[in-house]
Amino acid sequence: MQLIAIIDYGMGNLKSVSKAIETVGGKVTITSNPDSILNADKVILPGVGAFRDCIHNLKKFNLVEPVKEFIKSGKYFLGICLGMHMLFDISYEFGEYKGLGIIKGSVKKFENIGNLPIPHMGWNVVEKKKSSNLLHNIKNKDFFYFAHSFYVSPDNSSDILTTTDYGFNFTSSINRENIFGVQFHPEKSQKNGLQVLKNFMEL
Repeated sequence: MQLIAIIDYGMGNLKSVSKAIETVGGKVTITSNPDSILNADKVILPGVGAFRDCIHNLKKFNLVEPVKEFIKSGKYFLGICLGMHMLFDISYEFGEYKGLGIIKGSVKKFENIGNLPIPHMGWNVVEKKKSSNLLHNIKNKDFFYFAHSFYVSPDNSSDILTTTDYGFNFTSSINRENIFGVQFHPEKSQKNGLQVLKNFMEL
C-alpha cells in the first residue's frame, strides 16, 4: 500500500484530512520530517489560515526545499485550499508575500462581486475545464464545500482543472503534470470529496 504524507507545518486541518484518506483505504503519516516527506509515495499540503503565516511556518520548519524536491521527483502532490495557494508565485493576502513559485500566477482577494458575501463559504459546483484522473467519477457541476476569501489566478490557462462561479468564474482546482491543487475542501465535501481523495490515492 502506498504511503501518503500529510505535511505538518503547524497549521491546517491535519486530522480531518488524515481521517478522510483513511476512510477511503489510504495509509497516512502526518509529518514535518523532510526525509519522511521525500520518501512518501504521495504528499498532501493542507492549509487553513493566512498565506503569510503558512509560508513563514514552511520556512521555519525547513520544509520549502523538501516540498520542491518532492515535486521535482515527479511523484504526485496535492495542495488543499491554502496549501494550493502556496504553490503560486505571489499572494496579495494582507500584503504581498512570495510563494513557492512552482505554478506561475498569483493569489488574489475576492472583490467587486456584487452583494455576494466574503468569504465564499458553503457548497458550490465545479465545472471541468480538462480531463484528469483526479476527477474520475466526478460529474461536471458536482458540489464541493468551499471556505475562502482569496483565490488563485494562474498565468497559464492550461493549468486550470476546474472553475467555479462566484460573481465570476474563478479557478477552483489546478493540475500540471504531477501537481494538483483544490480550492475546495475534499475532507468536508462528503461523497464527492472522498471520491477525489480516493482518486488521488489511486493515481
